[in-house]
Amino acid sequence: MMSSLSPDQMISQLTQLIEADKHSEIRLNANGGNSILFVCEPAEEIKFITAIKESLDDESFRIVDLNKLLLEFIRDDKQRLEELFNLLQGSVNQIFKTPADEEGDDFFRLIIRAISGAFAENKIPFLIGSGVLYGAGIDSIQIMEHESVMNASRPLILLYPATFDGDSLMFLSKRPASKYRCMIIS
Repeated sequence: MMSSLSPDQMISQLTQLIEADKHSEIRLNANGGNSILFVCEPAEEIKFITAIKESLDDESFRIVDLNKLLLEFIRDDKQRLEELFNLLQGSVNQIFKTPADEEGDDFFRLIIRAISGAFAENKIPFLIGSGVLYGAGIDSIQIMEHESVMNASRPLILLYPATFDGDSLMFLSKRPASKYRCMIIS
């Protein structure tokens, strides 16, 4: 069930959790994971992004806009992407996330580098614009279970546009989402 809390109230709840250094509480509630899904109604996402940008300090948090990362990924490798698109027409998602047994520079690795960069600066990465993952063949659980996230001393936070259908969390109100490896704030 979605909370009736405003974005500012949810951000306050989140910062209190982080400031209290309740890392063990996060891991306990996240089944050993190190991530927080900061759930908002899809129609409210822009309001939440605005509140996040206004409320969180740059000293502790790094906002990672996945929309901007996707545009960077496309801009920086446009010719190769066109070739891959023609080659992989039946498996376009492999352009964004190379199969596990293959090497390649893909969108998934760009996301992980951005997260790792925030951790290297001792900042908490806060992903926004996660809707771009929907068609890219990348699930949030793949990010949350990546070793750089699991082994970090700070948690990863994802602004997650979703709704609840009973006990099921529905990403973008469309696709069942994993609640494993993450603590949910909604």
